[in-house]
Amino acid sequence: MGLVARLLGRGGEPEWLDPGDLRRRLAGEAAPLVVDVRGADEFDGPLGHIEGARNIPLGELPQYRAELAAAGRPIVFVCLSDKRSARAAAECAAAGIADVAVLRGGMQAWRSG
Repeated sequence: MGLVARLLGRGGEPEWLDPGDLRRRLAGEAAPLVVDVRGADEFDGPLGHIEGARNIPLGELPQYRAELAAAGRPIVFVCLSDKRSARAAAECAAAGIADVAVLRGGMQAWRSG
């Protein structure tokens, strides 16, 4: 979807990324913005978080949508498994934010992969 969706001002279905896909994208020139939608206690907890990730708990996401849309970068949502992040990505895509993705398996997969 990417550029065309941004030009048309429409979001699409969120993409699903495996940990390896996200690692490659983070190492690239146009690295995505990683948004971790877990609570602060989980973000700083035993599984930690992806370096450079921004913590915006799912319940607070609506107040940050305009800011995320204006970032002009692909966004990858992360949570513990992928349930909350899938919801966050779907809500943002439905609100017209293009280029959103979900880390398949969340932090559990990230840490085991």
